[in-house]
Amino acid sequence: MSLAIVHTRAKYGIDAPAVTVEVHLSNGLPGLSIVGMPETAVKESKDRVRSALLNTHFDFPARRITINLAPADLPKEGGRFDLAIALGVLAASAQIPADRLDRYEVIGELALSGDLRPVEGVLPTSLACGKSGRSLILPAMNAEEAALSSKTRVIAATHLLEVCAHLNGNQPIEPLSCGTRASIGETGGDMADIIGQHQAKRALEIAAAGGHNLLFSGSPGTGKTMLASRLTSILPPLQEREMLEVAAIHSVAGRGLRDTLYNPPFRSPHHTASATALVGGGSVPRPGEISLAHHGVLFLDELPEFPRRVLEVLREPLESGEIMISRVQAQTRFPAAFQLIAAMNPCPCGYYGSQRCRCTPDQIHRYSDRISGPLLDRIDLQIEVPPLPGDRLVEGKTDGDCSTDIRNRVMAARQRQLTRAGTINARLSSREVAAFCALDQSQKTLLNRAVEQLGLSPRAFHRILKVTRTIADLDNSAAITMDHLTEALGYRLRLSH
Repeated sequence: MSLAIVHTRAKYGIDAPAVTVEVHLSNGLPGLSIVGMPETAVKESKDRVRSALLNTHFDFPARRITINLAPADLPKEGGRFDLAIALGVLAASAQIPADRLDRYEVIGELALSGDLRPVEGVLPTSLACGKSGRSLILPAMNAEEAALSSKTRVIAATHLLEVCAHLNGNQPIEPLSCGTRASIGETGGDMADIIGQHQAKRALEIAAAGGHNLLFSGSPGTGKTMLASRLTSILPPLQEREMLEVAAIHSVAGRGLRDTLYNPPFRSPHHTASATALVGGGSVPRPGEISLAHHGVLFLDELPEFPRRVLEVLREPLESGEIMISRVQAQTRFPAAFQLIAAMNPCPCGYYGSQRCRCTPDQIHRYSDRISGPLLDRIDLQIEVPPLPGDRLVEGKTDGDCSTDIRNRVMAARQRQLTRAGTINARLSSREVAAFCALDQSQKTLLNRAVEQLGLSPRAFHRILKVTRTIADLDNSAAITMDHLTEALGYRLRLSH
């Protein structure tokens, strides 16, 4: 048969669109051409395939070979199509049975010796392959990642000859069983390690329970970074669906599997990071820090040190939970439902209000002005972290609940939210806020007075109500009380001027 069809998949954001590799042998001068929007690495596959076939003692047809990667309008990049092209050439030249290829999807890069090399973005391919009902043939080094998809029959090989022996029925390869990693691992610290700072710990618990954004302001060394790094220790472990989404993003980014897949990711980019590094991009769009923090935490330390134009790109993803990267050829969507935790000093020197501070009012104003009002508006909890008294530091005694106890309260509060609205409080719509965050007349009067005095926007108004609802959920209270509302307002008073 002079025509063979092999199924494979491209990498397009966190999606894996189907690609059909059509190989046709015809009479004419020997040569090989690839059509269907291949980029440079794909065009170079003809040399890798030819050498791999010859070095594994297959015949390379001395005919005109035309390879079509369909659909033609979908860009193809990388070496992931090598194995599919090689099998297509072998099937078209009747060296392997072509009728068996329809049962499989194939990805993998070929070495000149015929060895299979790993490729990026395997998990989205495996998930999509499982939905199609076909088995997936891929390099053994990608097998663990692909096996995370419980619906996919994964066949892993290390060499082209192994794949051909399997297709010929001579030496069938046993499919891998679905495997997931440990449910939850070490998160890098415990809340009980922190001395004092009870209000900051309480704010972290509220932020974790409702998925709210949080800003710490305080002098250097007061524990802001330590507090932020403990947030993942009190967040609930990821559900199966969330884990697969996070793993797929890391797979597309070429970062492989995280050590503890069920732990929420924690990303902490340096303040010199560019806007592209933060939200993603490039000529071939790749996920940025906000997508790598999907279903987890994005921690921005020294927030005013980030360029303002870099911080402004966070505004839309904070609202929508995704980022759309537009390029000339296409648009790529990456999920970005992250929780923003930020830390900053109150002034350039960091010691505002003490005798050590030498900053002028103009310097302080320019420093705080680096963070725009619209961005601050999207941060639900804004609190000061004061220095600890010297006697507390000398005593060195830690107090408060451990992360496990706090996590149990957080999970109980989240379960109440999911039962009531199907989502956490931070993601409630305005209609859901009106339905689930009802206030009595005295509470409305207090909140109206706070809105007028602080000049809060409608967005800030709704975010205060969401925080109030979370505090009530932590108290296992069906109704919002005045204490819940006043505590929520207290987390916006100091930094809202």
